[in-house]
Amino acid sequence: FRPLPGARGLEEESEGCEGLWELPVECSTRRPECIRYFPKKSCSCITLNLIIYHYDSKTSFLLRTVPLLAACLPEDKCKVLIGRRFSEDKYPDLASVCRNSNTLILYPGAGAANLEEEDLNSSDPYVIIIIDGTWSQAKDIFFKNSLFRIPKQVQLRTSLSSQYVIRTQPTNMCLSTLECAAIALAIMEKNDSIKETVLRPLQALCSFQLQHGAQVHHSKEHLLKNGLYDKPMPKNKRKLRRMELLVNNFKI
Repeated sequence: FRPLPGARGLEEESEGCEGLWELPVECSTRRPECIRYFPKKSCSCITLNLIIYHYDSKTSFLLRTVPLLAACLPEDKCKVLIGRRFSEDKYPDLASVCRNSNTLILYPGAGAANLEEEDLNSSDPYVIIIIDGTWSQAKDIFFKNSLFRIPKQVQLRTSLSSQYVIRTQPTNMCLSTLECAAIALAIMEKNDSIKETVLRPLQALCSFQLQHGAQVHHSKEHLLKNGLYDKPMPKNKRKLRRMELLVNNFKI
Protein backbone atom coordinates (compact mmCIF):
# COMPACT_ATOMS: atom_id res chain seq x y z
CA PHE A 1 0.00 0.00 0.00
CA ARG A 2 1.39 3.36 -1.01
CA PRO A 3 -0.10 6.64 0.26
CA LEU A 4 -1.50 9.01 -2.32
CA PRO A 5 0.68 11.97 -3.29
CA GLY A 6 0.22 14.79 -0.85
CA ALA A 7 -1.52 12.60 1.75
CA ARG A 8 1.30 13.08 4.24
CA GLY A 9 0.99 16.84 3.88
CA LEU A 10 -2.74 16.66 4.62
CA GLU A 11 -2.07 14.60 7.73
CA GLU A 12 0.45 17.15 8.98
CA GLU A 13 -1.98 20.00 8.26
CA SER A 14 -4.74 18.14 10.13
CA GLU A 15 -2.45 17.67 13.14
CA GLY A 16 -1.65 21.40 13.10
CA CYS A 17 -5.36 22.28 13.20
CA GLU A 18 -6.05 20.21 16.28
CA GLY A 19 -7.99 22.28 18.77
CA LEU A 20 -9.49 24.58 16.13
CA TRP A 21 -12.27 22.09 15.48
CA GLU A 22 -13.38 22.39 19.09
CA LEU A 23 -13.86 26.16 18.96
CA PRO A 24 -17.54 27.23 19.22
CA VAL A 25 -19.19 28.21 15.97
CA GLU A 26 -21.40 31.30 15.90
CA CYS A 27 -24.79 30.69 14.36
CA SER A 28 -25.38 33.08 11.47
CA THR A 29 -28.84 34.56 11.08
CA ARG A 30 -30.28 36.11 7.94
CA ARG A 31 -31.27 39.72 8.14
CA PRO A 32 -35.04 40.25 8.23
CA GLU A 33 -36.61 40.27 4.78
CA CYS A 34 -39.92 41.42 3.39
CA ILE A 35 -42.31 39.34 1.34
CA ARG A 36 -40.36 40.27 -1.79
CA TYR A 37 -37.02 39.17 -0.22
CA PHE A 38 -35.69 42.71 0.15
CA PRO A 39 -34.02 43.74 3.42
CA LYS A 40 -36.79 45.12 5.61
CA LYS A 41 -34.67 48.18 6.40
CA SER A 42 -34.91 49.35 2.77
CA CYS A 43 -38.31 47.89 1.91
CA SER A 44 -41.59 49.73 1.38
CA CYS A 45 -43.86 46.66 1.56
CA ILE A 46 -47.00 47.37 3.55
CA THR A 47 -49.79 45.32 5.04
CA LEU A 48 -52.50 47.97 4.73
CA ASN A 49 -54.20 49.11 1.52
CA LEU A 50 -53.87 52.61 0.11
CA ILE A 51 -56.59 54.07 -2.11
CA ILE A 52 -55.96 57.40 -3.86
CA TYR A 53 -58.78 59.38 -5.46
CA HIS A 54 -57.29 61.55 -8.12
CA TYR A 55 -58.99 64.72 -9.40
CA ASP A 56 -59.13 64.20 -13.16
CA SER A 57 -58.20 67.74 -14.30
CA LYS A 58 -54.76 67.28 -12.75
CA THR A 59 -53.84 64.35 -14.98
CA SER A 60 -52.07 66.58 -17.52
CA PHE A 61 -49.64 67.93 -14.93
CA LEU A 62 -46.28 66.23 -15.50
CA LEU A 63 -44.71 66.60 -12.06
CA ARG A 64 -47.38 64.76 -10.08
CA THR A 65 -46.32 62.72 -7.08
CA VAL A 66 -48.94 59.94 -7.30
CA PRO A 67 -47.13 57.97 -10.07
CA LEU A 68 -43.99 58.03 -7.91
CA LEU A 69 -45.97 56.80 -4.93
CA ALA A 70 -47.62 53.98 -6.90
CA ALA A 71 -44.22 52.87 -8.20
CA CYS A 72 -42.84 52.69 -4.64
CA LEU A 73 -45.50 50.35 -3.30
CA PRO A 74 -46.62 46.79 -4.14
CA GLU A 75 -49.15 46.88 -6.98
CA ASP A 76 -51.84 45.13 -4.96
CA LYS A 77 -51.51 47.60 -2.07
CA CYS A 78 -51.99 50.89 -3.89
CA LYS A 79 -55.04 51.62 -6.03
CA VAL A 80 -55.55 54.90 -7.90
CA LEU A 81 -59.01 55.97 -9.13
CA ILE A 82 -59.48 59.04 -11.31
CA GLY A 83 -62.65 61.09 -11.19
CA ARG A 84 -64.69 63.63 -9.26
CA ARG A 85 -67.89 61.83 -8.34
CA PHE A 86 -68.00 58.38 -6.77
CA SER A 87 -71.56 57.18 -6.18
CA GLU A 88 -72.51 54.00 -4.36
CA ASP A 89 -74.40 52.69 -7.41
CA LYS A 90 -71.40 53.09 -9.69
CA TYR A 91 -68.77 52.04 -7.14
CA PRO A 92 -70.31 49.34 -4.89
CA ASP A 93 -66.87 48.08 -3.87
CA LEU A 94 -65.96 51.56 -2.66
CA ALA A 95 -69.12 51.68 -0.56
CA SER A 96 -68.21 48.45 1.23
CA VAL A 97 -64.66 49.72 1.82
CA CYS A 98 -65.92 53.01 3.26
CA ARG A 99 -68.23 51.16 5.65
CA ASN A 100 -65.39 49.01 6.92
CA SER A 101 -64.47 50.02 10.48
CA ASN A 102 -60.77 49.74 9.59
CA THR A 103 -60.99 52.33 6.81
CA LEU A 104 -59.64 55.84 7.45
CA ILE A 105 -59.71 58.90 5.23
CA LEU A 106 -56.83 61.37 5.43
CA TYR A 107 -58.41 64.82 5.26
CA PRO A 108 -57.69 67.62 7.77
CA GLY A 109 -60.47 69.46 9.56
CA ALA A 110 -62.03 70.34 12.89
CA GLY A 111 -63.55 66.88 13.22
CA ALA A 112 -60.42 64.97 12.23
CA ALA A 113 -58.47 62.90 14.78
CA ASN A 114 -54.68 62.91 14.84
CA LEU A 115 -53.44 59.77 13.12
CA GLU A 116 -50.47 59.56 15.52
CA GLU A 117 -52.89 59.14 18.45
CA GLU A 118 -55.10 56.45 16.90
CA ASP A 119 -55.19 52.91 18.29
CA LEU A 120 -54.13 50.84 15.27
CA ASN A 121 -53.78 47.40 16.84
CA SER A 122 -56.50 45.56 14.93
CA SER A 123 -55.48 42.20 13.46
CA ASP A 124 -57.44 42.99 10.29
CA PRO A 125 -55.72 45.09 7.60
CA TYR A 126 -56.41 48.81 7.46
CA VAL A 127 -57.36 50.90 4.43
CA ILE A 128 -56.44 54.55 4.15
CA ILE A 129 -58.03 56.85 1.58
CA ILE A 130 -56.14 59.90 0.28
CA ILE A 131 -57.53 62.56 -2.05
CA ASP A 132 -55.06 63.90 -4.62
CA GLY A 133 -55.48 67.37 -6.08
CA THR A 134 -55.22 71.03 -5.17
CA TRP A 135 -56.83 72.08 -1.88
CA SER A 136 -59.96 73.33 -3.63
CA GLN A 137 -60.19 70.13 -5.72
CA ALA A 138 -59.73 67.91 -2.64
CA LYS A 139 -62.41 69.88 -0.81
CA ASP A 140 -64.76 69.46 -3.76
CA ILE A 141 -64.25 65.67 -3.81
CA PHE A 142 -64.59 65.29 -0.05
CA PHE A 143 -67.78 67.29 0.44
CA LYS A 144 -69.57 66.28 -2.77
CA ASN A 145 -69.10 62.52 -2.27
CA SER A 146 -71.11 61.33 0.72
CA LEU A 147 -69.22 58.01 0.80
CA PHE A 148 -66.04 59.81 1.85
CA ARG A 149 -67.66 61.09 5.01
CA ILE A 150 -68.43 57.56 6.26
CA PRO A 151 -64.86 56.48 7.24
CA LYS A 152 -63.17 57.98 10.27
CA GLN A 153 -61.48 61.25 9.32
CA VAL A 154 -57.84 61.62 10.36
CA GLN A 155 -55.10 64.19 9.88
CA LEU A 156 -51.33 64.41 10.35
CA ARG A 157 -49.82 66.36 13.20
CA THR A 158 -46.36 66.98 11.82
CA SER A 159 -43.87 69.84 11.67
CA LEU A 160 -42.25 68.44 8.53
CA SER A 161 -41.80 71.02 5.76
CA SER A 162 -42.50 69.88 2.23
CA GLN A 163 -39.56 68.55 0.24
CA TYR A 164 -41.52 69.12 -2.97
CA VAL A 165 -39.60 72.37 -3.49
CA ILE A 166 -40.27 72.73 -7.22
CA ARG A 167 -43.93 73.58 -6.52
CA THR A 168 -45.47 76.42 -4.54
CA GLN A 169 -47.42 75.19 -1.51
CA PRO A 170 -50.14 77.33 0.16
CA THR A 171 -48.44 77.24 3.58
CA ASN A 172 -45.20 76.02 5.10
CA MET A 173 -47.03 73.03 6.60
CA CYS A 174 -48.67 71.80 3.38
CA LEU A 175 -47.37 68.52 1.98
CA SER A 176 -47.69 66.74 -1.35
CA THR A 177 -49.80 63.60 -1.72
CA LEU A 178 -46.69 61.41 -1.72
CA GLU A 179 -45.36 63.01 1.47
CA CYS A 180 -48.70 62.60 3.26
CA ALA A 181 -48.86 58.96 2.22
CA ALA A 182 -45.26 58.32 3.30
CA ILE A 183 -45.85 59.73 6.79
CA ALA A 184 -49.22 58.01 7.20
CA LEU A 185 -47.83 54.63 6.11
CA ALA A 186 -44.86 54.95 8.46
CA ILE A 187 -47.22 55.69 11.37
CA MET A 188 -49.68 52.91 10.61
CA GLU A 189 -47.00 50.31 9.86
CA LYS A 190 -44.87 51.47 12.82
CA ASN A 191 -41.86 51.57 10.51
CA ASP A 192 -40.05 54.89 9.96
CA SER A 193 -37.90 53.43 7.19
CA ILE A 194 -41.01 53.37 4.94
CA LYS A 195 -41.08 57.16 5.00
CA GLU A 196 -37.42 57.39 3.99
CA THR A 197 -37.87 54.87 1.17
CA VAL A 198 -40.99 56.49 -0.28
CA LEU A 199 -39.58 60.04 -0.09
CA ARG A 200 -36.37 59.12 -1.92
CA PRO A 201 -37.85 59.28 -5.48
CA LEU A 202 -39.39 62.70 -4.72
CA GLN A 203 -36.02 63.99 -3.54
CA ALA A 204 -34.40 62.64 -6.71
CA LEU A 205 -37.09 64.26 -8.89
CA CYS A 206 -36.63 67.68 -7.27
CA SER A 207 -32.83 67.40 -7.43
CA PHE A 208 -32.96 66.56 -11.15
CA GLN A 209 -35.31 69.45 -11.90
CA LEU A 210 -33.18 71.93 -9.94
CA GLN A 211 -30.08 70.81 -11.81
CA HIS A 212 -31.83 71.55 -15.11
CA GLY A 213 -33.13 75.05 -14.50
CA ALA A 214 -36.00 74.73 -12.02
CA GLN A 215 -36.10 77.15 -9.09
CA VAL A 216 -36.83 76.52 -5.43
CA HIS A 217 -40.43 77.59 -4.70
CA HIS A 218 -41.27 79.03 -1.31
CA SER A 219 -44.79 78.68 0.06
CA LYS A 220 -47.35 81.40 -0.56
CA GLU A 221 -47.40 81.97 3.19
CA HIS A 222 -43.63 82.64 3.20
CA LEU A 223 -43.87 84.99 0.22
CA LEU A 224 -46.69 87.02 1.77
CA LYS A 225 -45.03 87.32 5.18
CA ASN A 226 -41.76 88.50 3.65
CA GLY A 227 -43.23 90.87 1.08
CA LEU A 228 -42.07 88.72 -1.83
CA TYR A 229 -45.47 87.93 -3.35
CA ASP A 230 -45.29 89.59 -6.79
CA LYS A 231 -48.62 88.51 -8.27
CA PRO A 232 -51.75 90.72 -8.36
CA MET A 233 -53.89 90.38 -5.26
CA PRO A 234 -57.24 88.62 -5.87
CA LYS A 235 -60.40 90.72 -6.07
CA ASN A 236 -62.57 87.91 -4.76
CA LYS A 237 -63.23 88.63 -1.06
CA ARG A 238 -63.16 84.97 -0.07
CA LYS A 239 -59.74 84.45 -1.68
CA LEU A 240 -58.46 87.69 -0.23
CA ARG A 241 -59.58 86.64 3.24
CA ARG A 242 -57.82 83.31 2.81
CA MET A 243 -54.59 85.11 1.96
CA GLU A 244 -55.00 87.36 5.00
CA LEU A 245 -55.22 84.27 7.19
CA LEU A 246 -51.96 83.02 5.74
CA VAL A 247 -50.18 85.95 7.35
CA ASN A 248 -51.94 85.65 10.72
CA ASN A 249 -54.76 88.06 9.94
CA PHE A 250 -52.36 90.77 8.79
CA LYS A 251 -54.36 93.13 6.56
CA ILE A 252 -52.92 93.02 3.07
